[in-house]
Amino acid sequence: MDLFTSAHSLVRAHAPTSPATCLRPHAAARAARYFRDKFPGDVLYAVKSNPRIEILDAVHCAGINRFDVASIVETRLVAERFPEARLSYMHPVKSREAIREAYFGCGVRDFALDSPEELAKIEAATDGARDLTLLVRLAVPNDHAEFDLSAKFGIAPARASALLQRCRAVADKVGVCLHVGSQCMHPASFATAIDLVGDVIRSSGVMLDIVNVGGGYPSHYGDMTPPPLDAYMGEISTALARVPIGEGCEIWTEPGRALVAEAASTLVRVDHRRDDHLFINDGTYGSLFDAGVPGFVYPVRAIRRQGGGSDRMMPFAFYGPTCDGMDYMKGPFPLPDDMAEGDYIEIGQTGAYGATMRTQFNGFYSDATAILSDVPMLSQFTEAVPPPQYDKSGTDQ
Repeated sequence: MDLFTSAHSLVRAHAPTSPATCLRPHAAARAARYFRDKFPGDVLYAVKSNPRIEILDAVHCAGINRFDVASIVETRLVAERFPEARLSYMHPVKSREAIREAYFGCGVRDFALDSPEELAKIEAATDGARDLTLLVRLAVPNDHAEFDLSAKFGIAPARASALLQRCRAVADKVGVCLHVGSQCMHPASFATAIDLVGDVIRSSGVMLDIVNVGGGYPSHYGDMTPPPLDAYMGEISTALARVPIGEGCEIWTEPGRALVAEAASTLVRVDHRRDDHLFINDGTYGSLFDAGVPGFVYPVRAIRRQGGGSDRMMPFAFYGPTCDGMDYMKGPFPLPDDMAEGDYIEIGQTGAYGATMRTQFNGFYSDATAILSDVPMLSQFTEAVPPPQYDKSGTDQ
């Protein structure tokens, strides 16, 4: 895999005809160090947000050796890559086959659940194992998140007591987990959720071994500037001090988007212009789902092979390459007003979920990848980025 100083140098060298994923593993490492140093507990990287080996390696090398896995495929991947790592299967609904393979084949002992039926399934699939760590997923408000995750998973706090008591009777350790929703824009959402954990502890009489505050930490986008991550750490620490837990209770978190969004961008080419709409060669069925369905406004910059062009900016919308009218990203994406066929656009903040949500609809798919050594287009981390250490087989232009 080639190394380039920037997307511009990639365009000058290759003028790619397919979209390219531009990885910045050093940015993932920087974010991982932030969570490792600032969170008041243990950090589990949410593999679903970006399972690329380059990103996993960067996070692992930055000192995170615990992973939140949500499928047996993710479990196999991480278990093979990092045999010594601790994996926590945090999907609340799993097949019996997946539970069994995770337990007996991959050494997983941590499992989330949100129903008595899932508890019975875990017990049966592990042959009644007694070395389990079981975490009951609570339903908590997702009022300030761009993606509401509360409807699909989670047991109501008022109904959680009986399930916790049943888990305590069969597990080595018990805890609760939660999720305030993806791209949560208000730090106080974590405090609200943690206060509900306190209510559950009091009503159940179960002293917890683990409180997992989940993920949901936000990243910067063109139309969203979240509060500093330090504000989230402060709310979490303050709220935990109100909860009746012992000194030995473990505190976990599962960052995904905020840890890796800055670690990649997508390089696309303009294939056609119609007024203020640009037809590009990637879209919502590719790496840009979040720009289409929830309407995130990614940061963008124009790249011309020979440089030059207008200094006047105007707002554009994008169409992706497929035949589907839903392959549309309304933006607005500010770019030079003379954008034309053959120009390139670097679209930032696609490190979270960009690579994982690509499809092959209409046959449009590209896994072309390059490593970039420059800084992300937007960042919420102030630590200086150290010089990347890469295999020197790459070529910079």
